[in-house]
Amino acid sequence: MKSFIRTIVATSMLFIPALPHAFAQDGKMAAPAAAAQDKVLTVFAAASLKNALDDADDVYTAKSSVKVVVSYAASSALAKQIEQGAPADIFISADTDWMDYSIGKKSMNESTRVNLLGNKIVLIAPKDSKTPDVKIAQGFDLAKLAGDGKIATGDVAAVPVGKYAKAALEKLGSWEAAAPKFAMAESVRAALALVARGEAVLGIVYETDAKVEPGVRIIGVFPADSHPAIVYPVASTVNAKNDAAGYLSFLRSEAAKTIFEKYGFTYLIKPTS
Repeated sequence: MKSFIRTIVATSMLFIPALPHAFAQDGKMAAPAAAAQDKVLTVFAAASLKNALDDADDVYTAKSSVKVVVSYAASSALAKQIEQGAPADIFISADTDWMDYSIGKKSMNESTRVNLLGNKIVLIAPKDSKTPDVKIAQGFDLAKLAGDGKIATGDVAAVPVGKYAKAALEKLGSWEAAAPKFAMAESVRAALALVARGEAVLGIVYETDAKVEPGVRIIGVFPADSHPAIVYPVASTVNAKNDAAGYLSFLRSEAAKTIFEKYGFTYLIKPTS
């Protein structure tokens, strides 16, 4: 009979909504049930990091038992969301400008900031395109290469990859003629998709993006000195959970370095472990 009663009680508990606090058998308040939520971190990360960061997060979760939930988008959009109170613990930007912006808005814990990764920007075409490989240098005629087609990249006014692309083309003397042909996308991954689907004949994306998309091929690499250095800073937000410190430590580890370098990122710091 006692066994039967225990079964009924256990079954009925399935239908009781979760309460913010639990009580011990002596009637005293036990630790908050919400404590379990401390084992989840929310990361806002530049879209170009998706494949590499997903792999890194799997390793981190296996080691720490802390689940990582990532929101991927353009750094500009993420910085604005954090400013407006989005519940993020970590921000990884694809440029220093948007991290500087977030720090200026008092959204980030500046003392935790690390310039973690580097990248390159490349010119891509659809995989089956007959567009030849090109050497990108001063006087490069991008407009002529595109012909009547569109050139995809991120919004040059806000999205980091677009800002890098415009800076490079301006320095090379190619921007003015090519500007009318640009299709501005909301993120680098959106621009990558336009080229992979053949909706744009050319695109300017990060090298790491081009390497993970089988629908495109790299036809040129922009000289490193044609644009500001591509740097991915990371920091915790001012409202970050305690576990954020451990996550940042992992990103600075040899294990994380190996993963990011596998995807083509340049690791900018000396691993701490």
